[in-house]
Amino acid sequence: MAEGCVFCRIIRGELPAVKVYESDLVVAFLDIYPINPGHTLVVPKRHVERLEELRDEEARELVQAAARLAPAIVRAVRAEGYNLIMNIGRAAGQEIEHLHLHIVPRFSDDNCRFNCRRLKLSQEELERLGAAIREAFTKIHSSRPL
Repeated sequence: MAEGCVFCRIIRGELPAVKVYESDLVVAFLDIYPINPGHTLVVPKRHVERLEELRDEEARELVQAAARLAPAIVRAVRAEGYNLIMNIGRAAGQEIEHLHLHIVPRFSDDNCRFNCRRLKLSQEELERLGAAIREAFTKIHSSRPL
């Protein structure tokens, strides 16, 4: 665990949090600045900043915890749906450098929208991009090709 990390301090019990789930590998607690009531963060107990740093068992537990918690949160706050959001890196909006998965309960009238511009790529551009991604994947994970 990182000494000054807010989430590590919550995990160690040094800072208060309203926990809603805990296992050996992950903990989930309510966000203190929620988008909507019930907004929950699912956090690995081991300090990692990026998704690719998770061990396989940590990744499984993180996703399984979110899959079990999301319907409970929806029921508890009477939401109509939910978003799962993970921001990796400052450019993507990661503010705390400890990996975390947001479960955000959603309501049709909550005015929370992700209004990013969308591109329209040609089939040729998509094929080139796909080839570049497959090549990079193979170089990174040479023992586990796609």
